[in-house]
Amino acid sequence: MLARNPHRGAAPAPYRLGLPLALLAFLLASACGGPAKGPEVARTPGEWHAFEGTLNATGKRQALRLGPDRIGTIFSLSGSLLLVGERRLGQGFQCRIIGFNDNTKGIGGWSTWTDTGGDQVFSEIKGEPIGAKRRILGTILGGTGRYAGITGEYEFVWKLVVGDESTDEGDFQGRADEIRGRFRLIAPASSPPPKSSVAPEGWKYRS
Repeated sequence: MLARNPHRGAAPAPYRLGLPLALLAFLLASACGGPAKGPEVARTPGEWHAFEGTLNATGKRQALRLGPDRIGTIFSLSGSLLLVGERRLGQGFQCRIIGFNDNTKGIGGWSTWTDTGGDQVFSEIKGEPIGAKRRILGTILGGTGRYAGITGEYEFVWKLVVGDESTDEGDFQGRADEIRGRFRLIAPASSPPPKSSVAPEGWKYRS
């Protein structure tokens, strides 16, 4: 009669040790919710969310003198926009602004914010004439991709504006450290269902 092998049917020692370790790793990953994800846009339709941020931009301007005390200016700026806070739109955007300025009436213009994935937010701006400590208001008009259906509003005060106003053309630089606003997502209107290709009842093909 053959002697019974005490190790028969037992898994090798490395395997017996590896199984509990693999199970422990799985449980830890499940408890922690998996790998961290980047900032996401709030997806609850109609719910308002606040955001804050900073803007640094540079560009060009052209001025037209309309008398001794009045100047009309068109300008184009581009730079970085960084938003922070819970449910922020996105961590960083490439911001572009084009507009006009009347030193006796105020500013008007439009802005696009483009994230690293190419999705955009569109807005319109207006406010006091360009200058340090001047207040600007923005209205979010819509967006593309993950920002489709977005609306909202924001405001900021120029902390620093650099430009030589003694010349009619030149460089222009602006910085705002306290952008504050809110946004919400409204579900885009659904497309109408396609027309049926089935012939109406009672219709009959005639040759």
